[in-house]
Amino acid sequence: MTKRLILTRHAKSSWDDPLTPDHDRPLNTRGHRAAADLGQWLASRGYTPAEVLCSDAQRTRETFDGMRAALPDAPDATLKPALYNAGPDVLLAVLRHAHADSVMLIAHNPGIAEFAARLITRAPANADFARYPTGATLVVDFSADDWKDVEFGTGAVLDFIIPSEIMA
Repeated sequence: MTKRLILTRHAKSSWDDPLTPDHDRPLNTRGHRAAADLGQWLASRGYTPAEVLCSDAQRTRETFDGMRAALPDAPDATLKPALYNAGPDVLLAVLRHAHADSVMLIAHNPGIAEFAARLITRAPANADFARYPTGATLVVDFSADDWKDVEFGTGAVLDFIIPSEIMA
């Protein structure tokens, strides 16, 4: 059986108000546009998640909300506070509790970049993969019957995109 992960870093957030706590920062205009574009890109390739695990930060929730318009069959996001600024081991631990065959996980750097790199057998041929910029989205398949069986270094990359490549 195959398990599919859609791993997305939140879109570009706003720094307009320096008094806004990091957890509460919203997306900026570019971030909202990028989230909508990412949703359309995912839909155009048939990458609709059956389960969505999302950090409870404002910018991750807004990222999924922006993608959702293009993914009408996607479920509501399950907010996971543990995903906020989580490292690779925590991200994997949360993923191992997923239930659906196709899961979207939305989180933050620097943890998500390291998580993505450690999950796969070979990095995609994209110079931006290592830095995993805002909106970066990796689609990776695992040969596993259950998410509990997924290990680092076992994922096969299907796709990788950053918003500027969609908008170009």
